Amino acid sequence: MSASPPPPAAASDHLSAPDALKSRPTPSQSRFQVDLVSEAAGDGGTAVASDSPPEYAAVPPFDGLRDSEEAKGRFRVVNFAASSPDAAPAEIAQNGDTVMSESSQQHHHYDTHTNTYYLRTFGHNTIDAVPNIDFYRQTAAPLGEKLIRPTLSELHDELDKVRGLRNGFVFSAELGDNESWSRSLSFHLFISTAYSCIIVIMATVVTTITGCSTSAIATNGFVRGGGAYYLISRSLGPEFGGSIGLIFAFANAVAVAMYVVGFAETVVELLNSSGALMFDVTNDIRIVGTITVILLLGISVAGMEWEAKAQIFLLVILISAIFNYFIGTFIRVESKEKFGFFSYDVGILAENFGPDFRGETFFSVFSIFFPAATGILAGANISGDLADPQMAIPKGTLLAILITGLVYMGVAISAGASIVRDATGIESNMTINGSNCTDAACKFGYDFTSCRPAAGSGKTACEFGLHNDFQVMSVVSGFGPLITAGVFSATLSSALASLVSAPKVFQALCKDNIYPGIGVFGKGYGKNNEPLRGYLLTFGIALAFIVIAELNVIAPIISNFFLASYALINFSVFHASLANSPGWRPSFKYYNMWVSLAGAILCCVVMFIINWWAALLTNVIVLSLYIYVSYKKPDVNWGSSTQALTYHQALTHSLQLCGVADHIKTYRPQCLVMTGAPNSRPALLHLVHAFTKNVGLMVCGHVRIVSSSRRPNFKELNSDMVRYQRWLLHNNSKAFYTPVVGEDLRQGTQYLLQAAGLGRLRPNTLVLGFKNDWRIGDIKDVETYINLMHDAFDFQYGVVILRLREGLDISHIQGQDDSSAVKDVVVSIDMSKDSDADSSKPSSKATSVQNSPARSPALPLNVADQRLLDASQQFQQKQGKGTIDVWWLFDDGGLTLLIPYLIANKKKWKDCKIRVFIGGKINRIDHDRRAMATLLSKFRIDFSDITVLGDINTKPKSEGLTEFAQMIEPYKLREDDMEQEAAEKLKSEEPWRITDNELELYKAKSNRQVRLNELLKEHSSTANLIVMSMPLARKGAVSSALYMAWLDTLSKDLPPILLVRGNHQSVLTFYS
Repeated sequence: MSASPPPPAAASDHLSAPDALKSRPTPSQSRFQVDLVSEAAGDGGTAVASDSPPEYAAVPPFDGLRDSEEAKGRFRVVNFAASSPDAAPAEIAQNGDTVMSESSQQHHHYDTHTNTYYLRTFGHNTIDAVPNIDFYRQTAAPLGEKLIRPTLSELHDELDKVRGLRNGFVFSAELGDNESWSRSLSFHLFISTAYSCIIVIMATVVTTITGCSTSAIATNGFVRGGGAYYLISRSLGPEFGGSIGLIFAFANAVAVAMYVVGFAETVVELLNSSGALMFDVTNDIRIVGTITVILLLGISVAGMEWEAKAQIFLLVILISAIFNYFIGTFIRVESKEKFGFFSYDVGILAENFGPDFRGETFFSVFSIFFPAATGILAGANISGDLADPQMAIPKGTLLAILITGLVYMGVAISAGASIVRDATGIESNMTINGSNCTDAACKFGYDFTSCRPAAGSGKTACEFGLHNDFQVMSVVSGFGPLITAGVFSATLSSALASLVSAPKVFQALCKDNIYPGIGVFGKGYGKNNEPLRGYLLTFGIALAFIVIAELNVIAPIISNFFLASYALINFSVFHASLANSPGWRPSFKYYNMWVSLAGAILCCVVMFIINWWAALLTNVIVLSLYIYVSYKKPDVNWGSSTQALTYHQALTHSLQLCGVADHIKTYRPQCLVMTGAPNSRPALLHLVHAFTKNVGLMVCGHVRIVSSSRRPNFKELNSDMVRYQRWLLHNNSKAFYTPVVGEDLRQGTQYLLQAAGLGRLRPNTLVLGFKNDWRIGDIKDVETYINLMHDAFDFQYGVVILRLREGLDISHIQGQDDSSAVKDVVVSIDMSKDSDADSSKPSSKATSVQNSPARSPALPLNVADQRLLDASQQFQQKQGKGTIDVWWLFDDGGLTLLIPYLIANKKKWKDCKIRVFIGGKINRIDHDRRAMATLLSKFRIDFSDITVLGDINTKPKSEGLTEFAQMIEPYKLREDDMEQEAAEKLKSEEPWRITDNELELYKAKSNRQVRLNELLKEHSSTANLIVMSMPLARKGAVSSALYMAWLDTLSKDLPPILLVRGNHQSVLTFYS
C-alpha cells in the first residue's frame, strides 16, 4: 500500500480556477486590505479558466530556484478573488490561508456528499500543508518523490518579506613508617636476596608514588584533620571520600588489634618459653592484648602531647634495635655459627641470591611483606594536629618512605650475605675433612646438608637458619633482648598511631555529616577538640578483634583497605590534573599525572596479589558506600576535581557538538519555558519536564521588568538565580533557571530567544502558558503576548502553548508578588527579605513553597484557588488509564507528533494511549487512515486509533459563531463608521484592532476554529491531554486580537491542551 497521495491529476483532488479575476474591491473594502501571497507568479498573473474538474494550478518556480532541488516536487495553491458579488457565498469567500473558487459550489459526479467544498477540501485548500509521508523522504528516495512543505517563513512572515525571500539569498610522618619490620623476616621473607630486594623495591615504588601524590594534594591548600579521608574527599568529592573514609577509619581501628595481637604473641611466646603461661596461648594473647590496648587508650585520651612523647620513646628503642642488628652482622661469634650466622661472606650471598620458595611463590611472599609498608599515611592521619601540615606531610612522608626502604633493603642484603638458609643448631654438625660438602657453610666447617627438604615437600627438620628461625635477627644482633624490645616498640608504635588515626578520621566524617548515623562520635572535647567518643569507638572495634585472636584472615582485608585508600589518592592527583582546573596549584611539584595513574593501577594490582577475595570484598564495600553516598547527595560543595572534570568535559563536548551538523535522528526538543519563578507555574514546568527529562534541554525563562528610569537590582537577580536553580534541583527538575532584566516582557523574551543556551545546547522551542485573562486585562498585553510568538517564529523557534481550564499561575496563592506586566506568562517574585540567606543551603522560602504552596495554613483557600492548586499538581501525579489525543492537522515537521510520543513513554503516562486525529475528505477516509497508519508505522510510533475527520470544514453551529462574534466585538476597528484618515490613525495607534476587511478575509479560518472546538469537545472531552496543531497567523496581516480569539475559541472548555507548531523543519524520520 502506498502512503503517497494520488497525483495532482486525480479528479477528486482538483479545484478549478474561477472564470475571471477582474473585479476590484470597493473603496471601503480596500482600506487596510491585506495583500495575499501570489503563488501563481511574481506578477500575479491571472489563471486560465477551465471547464475541467477543480484542480490545483501548477506554479512555475520563482527565479533562482527554477531548476533547484528545493523547488522540485513542490506544489502551490493559487489564491483567487471572487469575480463578482454573487460568484460565491460570503462564508466561503477568499481568506488568508484558504483557496476557494466559485466552482467549489458546484455538485460534481465524483462527490459523495452534497455539502461539497467543506467536506472535500480540508488541508487541500490551504497553503499550510497536511501531514504527508513525502515530506519526510530523503532527496533521492527510491519509493517516492520528496515534497517540500511550506516553510515557516512562507506561512508566517509579512508579505513583503516573503516576496523578498523569493528573489534573494538570503601531609607529620617524622616518626617514620615503623611497622613490625622484624616480623617481616619471620614470615619467610628472605627466600632469595635478589627477590627480596625486588619485593622491597616494588613496595617502595608503590609507596613513593602514593607519597608524592599525598604531598601534591596536601600542598594544594590548607589541610584540616581527617587524613586520607580529607585528602580524597576534597579532591574527588564526598562520594569517593565518604566511601573510602569509613573503611579507612575502620581499617585503622582493626589495625590497632593486629599490632596489639602481634605484641601479645611475642610476649606470650616469651612466657611460654619460660613456662609462665597463665592459661593457654590463645587466652593469654587475649589477656595481654586487652591490657595493652587499655594502656594505649589511656595514652591517647591523655592528649597528643603524651602520644607524641610515647612515640619518641618507642622510636629511640626502635632505632637502637636497628643499629644493634647491623652492628651484630659485623661481629662473627663462634657460638652463633651453629645457628647459621657466619658474618659477611660472598659465598653465602651467592648461595642466597637465587630463589628457594619451598611451597611459596613470589607474589605470596610479596603479599606477606607488603603490609609492613602500609603506614605511610600515619602522619597525614593526624594532619589536624600538625603545626604546618603542608610542610610536615610531604617531608615526613617521603623521608619515612626513604628511611624504611633503605632499612628494609639493608636488612635483606645483610641477612642474605651473613646467614645461611638452613642450620641445625648442633655443633656436632661440623664437617669431616674430605667429606662431600658444597654448601657455603662447608668452608666454615659445618655441613647442613641434612637440612635440605625432601623433593617437593618444602619442609625441613632443622629449626634454625634464615629460612626457619623467626627470631634470626636476635641471633645476629649484638644484644638479643634489644631486638625483642624493638619488636615491642614497632608493634606498640604502630598500634598507638592507628589508635590515634582512626578517631580523627571518624571525627572528620561526622563533621561532614556524610553518614548521619555516626554523627554522635564526632563531638570534640578540650582545647584540642579531642574525639573522646571516637576513641571509645576505636577501642571497642579493636577489642572485638583482639578477642578473636586470629588475624590471618583479617590482616589481608586491612591491607586491602589501606591499598584502596592509596589507589584513590593516586587517582585523585591524576583526576585533578586531567580536569586542568585553575584551582589545582600544588606547591609540591614532584608529581606526574600519568605516574599517579600508574600508581593507582599498581595499588589495585597489589590488592589482588595479596588476596583476591579480600580485594573483591573491598571493592564491593567501596562501591556500596559510593552508591549510598551518591543516593543521599550530601549538601556539600568542596570544589572537587569531579566538578572540574565535569565542566571540562561539558565544555569539550559542547565545542565538539558545534562542529557537527544537525541531523533529524538526533533532534531533541529543547525548550525555553516562560515560567517566571519556576514555582509559580508548576503545571507548565511538570508537563514540559515530562518530555524533556533525559531527552532535551529545558530553560526556565524569567523576565524581570524594570523601567528605564530605575536601576536594576542585580544583587537580587543573582540571589534569585542561585535560589531558584537550587529549587529546581531540590525538586528533581532537570532545568536551568535563566532570568533577564528588560524594560518590558517582549524585550526580555527577545533577549532569551537570542542568548539562552550555549552552542548546540540552546532552545529551539518556546513554551508559553495560555493567557486566560486576555479579555479582562490590558489589551496591550495581548499585543505583547502575540508578539512573543511572532518573535519566536522569526527566530525559527517552534511554539507550544499550554492551556488549563483553571489557569496556571499560583503565585498569588503562595503570597508572591506578581510584578510582571503580563499574567500567566512570567512572574517576578520579591524575595529581597531573604536575599542574604546562606546560598549553600536551600532557602527556607523555596522549600516551604514546594512542601506547602498555600498562602497560609490558617486561612483556607476559596474554591477557585483550591481547584487551581489541584490542577497545578496534576502532571506530577501518575496518570490513570486514558488517552493522549493528537490532532495533527497541519504538517509542522512532526513536533506535534513527537511531543506526545515522548510524554507517553514516561512512567507516569504509560497507561495513556495515543489517538491520532487528522483531517481528510469524506470520500477518502479509509485511504487517509491507511496512509497515516503507514506513516506512523514507519516512524515507529505506537497508536491506539486513527480518526479521519471529514467534516472539519462543515459550517459551525450558530451558537459558536455568535459567541465568537461577541468575543471579538470590543476589539473591532469599525472603519466604516469614521473617516479614512481617522481610521488609519487609530489603526496605527492600536494595531491590535480588527478591521472589517480582515474579518471578511479570514472568515473561513475563524469559522474553522469554532468548528474544531466543537469537534474537540465531541471526540476528546475525556482525554488526559490534547496535543493539537496550532493555527498560524501571518505577521502583519492578522491582528493580535483576532489571533488571540482564534486560540481562545479553539482551546476553551477542554481538558489540558497543548497547542503546538514546529518550525517546519523535519524532526521525525523513518530512515536508519
